Amino acid sequence: MRTRKSWREKMQNPNLPRVEAIPPQMEKRLGRGTMVLPAPQDVEDLMRRVPAGSVLTVSQLRRDLAAKYAADTACPLVTGIFVRIAAEAAEEDARAGLPVTPYWRIVKPDGALYPTFPGGVQRQARRLRAEGVPVVAGKVKSPALAAR
Repeated sequence: MRTRKSWREKMQNPNLPRVEAIPPQMEKRLGRGTMVLPAPQDVEDLMRRVPAGSVLTVSQLRRDLAAKYAADTACPLVTGIFVRIAAEAAEEDARAGLPVTPYWRIVKPDGALYPTFPGGVQRQARRLRAEGVPVVAGKVKSPALAAR
């Protein structure tokens, strides 16, 4: 009996996307207005568009999601969770011989790499360096940060 969903199955969420008011407990950090809770597929679609040799910060990804849904922001928690799920789903796809979402091109707002990605910081750094992206001490240096 199978009880766990695959990462790819977790990418399917019929209740998202959804735009709602920014909750009061998040207003201090995000301000007032509206926030999109993106669909996992929206996050993955933007990740797939980052060209080799470039990176996209999760902040830039959130701005793109907010613009798509005419919201003031995208939920940082939900977006972060879906970035991780997309990364894990990409590794499942690789094992199945399918096209892979280049999750390693997503970095933290300060250019830091993600230790929670499959293979950790070491694998992400190796893949970025193979594409010509400079990585020093677990961070991408500014020339590789995609202008948005």
